[in-house]
Amino acid sequence: MTIPIRDDLTYILLKKIGSGNGRGESEIRNAAEEYVGHEVAEAELLGHLDYLNQREFIKAEFSGQPYGGAELLPPLVAFQEAELTEKGHKLLQKMETNPPQSLHHEGAAVPIASKDMPFLEKVMLKGHLEDIFDARDITELVYRIMRDVMTTEASDRVESELHKEVLPTDDKTLQQEIADLWKDTNPLVGLLSRIRQPLTGEPAPWGIDGNLFARRVELEGALPSGVKPETAIAAVFSATKDELSQERIQEIAGFLPDRIRGIWESA
Repeated sequence: MTIPIRDDLTYILLKKIGSGNGRGESEIRNAAEEYVGHEVAEAELLGHLDYLNQREFIKAEFSGQPYGGAELLPPLVAFQEAELTEKGHKLLQKMETNPPQSLHHEGAAVPIASKDMPFLEKVMLKGHLEDIFDARDITELVYRIMRDVMTTEASDRVESELHKEVLPTDDKTLQQEIADLWKDTNPLVGLLSRIRQPLTGEPAPWGIDGNLFARRVELEGALPSGVKPETAIAAVFSATKDELSQERIQEIAGFLPDRIRGIWESA
């Protein structure tokens, strides 16, 4: 059973545990439901807690044993207590850098305004990546493959719309525009990419189909354990679409191969 990881529930759980009140399943569920505005299923709650524990954002204790040694399933397992790790504190701080204006509006919960978060924060959280630098590297890789299947003219039009900083920071290595991530950092490769035809329209290895697109992200991206290439691709796609006009979004879709186009359209 796969549990989709939600930004709003992740944020609330980190905040609750970080306050020193991460004890008892019913208490933490009540806190989560108060903020997200509806009943949180036990499997969903355990799935998020297990994800945070496996990724070492929290140090949690559960009663019982995971079913089949792989998944936490009620009623075999119950949450006991948890505390934030140093890594968890850093993630919470990152999420609070641009917190939601409010998780309530006239009694109904609203999701975290991820659209208003800095670009690389979106990629990191939606892609379940370790840090901002991983998000930057994955973005550059996905962009490189996207450019490989696009015409030079279309690539230039995309670049023209990506003039926004990737992250408010004093770290000079991250003081970039999104357009800087779109460009190829290797001058020779960048030149060759501008004079060759798009690598699409033919099956791999001569062209880039959906399987090869995902395979390149998997092999070249150094993804954290458990993160599928499709997850990282969708994270980059989602953050990128927030910055583009509908005209550019539709133009890019026309270049992407089969199932990758589906990820783009649903991101």
